[in-house]
Amino acid sequence: MLAICCRSVTAAEPRPNFVFLLTDDQRADTVGPRNYGPLETPHIDRLAQQGVRFTNAFVTTSICCISRASYLTGRLARHHQVGDFATPLPAEILATSFPALLHQAGYRTGCLGKWGIGGPEPQGVFDTWHAWGGQGDFFEEIDGQRVHNSQMLAERAEAFLRAGPRDQPFCLLVYYKSPHDPYQPDPRDAEAFRDAVFEFPRTASPEHFATLPEFIRTSEGYTRAQKAHPTRAAYREFVKQYLRCIAGVDRSVGQITQALDELKLADNTVVVYASDNGFFLGEHGMSHKWLMHEESIRVPLIVKDPRLPAPFQNRTLDDLVLNIDVAPTILQMAGVIAPDDLDGRSLWPLLRGQRIAWRDDFFYEHHYHHGGKIPRTEGLRTRDWKYITYFDVEPAYEELYDLAHDPLEERNLAGVPQYREQFDKLKQRYLQVTSELPPPVLPRK
Repeated sequence: MLAICCRSVTAAEPRPNFVFLLTDDQRADTVGPRNYGPLETPHIDRLAQQGVRFTNAFVTTSICCISRASYLTGRLARHHQVGDFATPLPAEILATSFPALLHQAGYRTGCLGKWGIGGPEPQGVFDTWHAWGGQGDFFEEIDGQRVHNSQMLAERAEAFLRAGPRDQPFCLLVYYKSPHDPYQPDPRDAEAFRDAVFEFPRTASPEHFATLPEFIRTSEGYTRAQKAHPTRAAYREFVKQYLRCIAGVDRSVGQITQALDELKLADNTVVVYASDNGFFLGEHGMSHKWLMHEESIRVPLIVKDPRLPAPFQNRTLDDLVLNIDVAPTILQMAGVIAPDDLDGRSLWPLLRGQRIAWRDDFFYEHHYHHGGKIPRTEGLRTRDWKYITYFDVEPAYEELYDLAHDPLEERNLAGVPQYREQFDKLKQRYLQVTSELPPPVLPRK
């Protein structure tokens, strides 16, 4: 737990504004140096060039409702108590979320798009609310026009920016539906990547799939993969649609950042860009997320703070950072004291180039089992190793991966005698972490 008791601004300095841009199901390798060559994201790339891109950013639970609650609160699922799509943030936890604390500190707050957490509209937190708890739709009818979600969010964000008093700081949350299924891109992107050829990833091979336990081979991730892209042709179109949705997000980001420039707000506005979880594009024979493999838990994270000196901009950092770190970071930047019981840590020292002791590992949990179709998972990841346990099977099934030499997680080393010491070390660390936590939050029946 971390008590944040130092301020990043002084009374004489203007408090920074914040724009938090959150996509849905966007994997990390679609930002920065990427595996998907035809995809261009110049506006997102510009944020990274003007700020810091974290190359080892992860979520502590890979599903939208729980991860979004973690971004807001700086807490693990066990502490924010959101375990499914119907459960709202408890009032006492919502009151300590970063938008609530900023609102209490005098910030004008707004939330646009997919709130993604159950319950009614949160009261007393947002001055502007054009959001929803469910999945929402990709298109809306606005003044007789069919408008894509990403475009609509850009227009509403621009309206929020233009409407505010210049002497009041603001915090705006922009929550995209893209690139979530059913992958309906803006018509302007419908022909993008038409001639691109995408092949199944290496771990989608029948040989690798056969090495997985049966409960994973028959899980929801495999079922959705077979439904969405059972053939090479279907897979290629699936990837194109996914990337087209990201292209639309990039255009939206450009419109929002252009509005900041035009309104002369950019020089004092911190922009954070992230996603609520990663996404399997066929790896291990899977689609969607949930499991603890890299494609599922690794996300993009960019922090653009224009107040940073030039030597600290246009950098990449490889520290292990998490979605639970965003809330304490924003609060420290705003000069607002964060609760002393958060699980996350402020990234502010890293952004400023300070050499501090940082985390060597992190705990992962996923208990939303979707009627038994998603295996419940916990584990521990270090910089070079990963321990995973699936405890809904008897006995519990465990995995150990040497990420430094096996980044695609093709060989499970659990049970291999020569790695027994490493296995025991990670498992004991995992047991130590869980012993200090309350019981897991289970989804409502």
